[in-house]
Amino acid sequence: MGRMPTADRTVLKLVVKAIHEFRLLEAGDRVLLAVSGGKDSTALSWALAAARRALGFSYELAALHISTDFCACCKKSRLAGLLEGWGVPFDDLYVPVVGRLKPGRKMNCYWCSTQRRTELLKYAVEKGFNKLALGHHLDDIVETLFMNMTAKGELSSMPVRLAYEKYPVTLIRPLALVEERQIVDFAREAGFASTACTCPFGAKSKRRDVRSRLEAMTGGSSAVKRRIFRSLFRREIPSMIDS
Repeated sequence: MGRMPTADRTVLKLVVKAIHEFRLLEAGDRVLLAVSGGKDSTALSWALAAARRALGFSYELAALHISTDFCACCKKSRLAGLLEGWGVPFDDLYVPVVGRLKPGRKMNCYWCSTQRRTELLKYAVEKGFNKLALGHHLDDIVETLFMNMTAKGELSSMPVRLAYEKYPVTLIRPLALVEERQIVDFAREAGFASTACTCPFGAKSKRRDVRSRLEAMTGGSSAVKRRIFRSLFRREIPSMIDS
């Protein structure tokens, strides 16, 4: 068996580390992967399929793609082929995201993610999955921290692991320690970067603005971004009001 390419080893190593550090998976878990057709969720699918040997225990994987009434860029046959080649069954569900908007409301990223997440959770419950894996990476988490600080005035971000009260499902983000640039390198080496789906709303989102500001602030330093990420787990905030 040939040596695994560098980018593959990097992504797999960081996913396995996240699974151990944040206790994301256990033997016997039934994991539903939310796959958009983009590089992040595709990389996650490969990593979780490959991680079983490194982790030393078994768990079940299946993938669900949410098709919508505003974006048809995903090459589903290509995506299904990749997933099935990695031993991950693929399913597709149509959701009229725009069609559900109330009169006078405009399409936005928050509305879309809420509709998708609800359908993913419903599907997971109906099919007996106890884990829902999303493809958010370290950059997404750091960017969300700053978005919440500036827009909401709160120190919060995407949780790496979240057990829902309403649903018997735990949400996990196994790419939490992986930077976007590492996923880009992996996608290029794996040969699916050119077929990845890109959301038409992404170019004008608030997240893109925060991303450019963070790039300027950190100078693109991986070490700085990782320290910001770690700060979410080491919050020691003294009272700002004298008693």
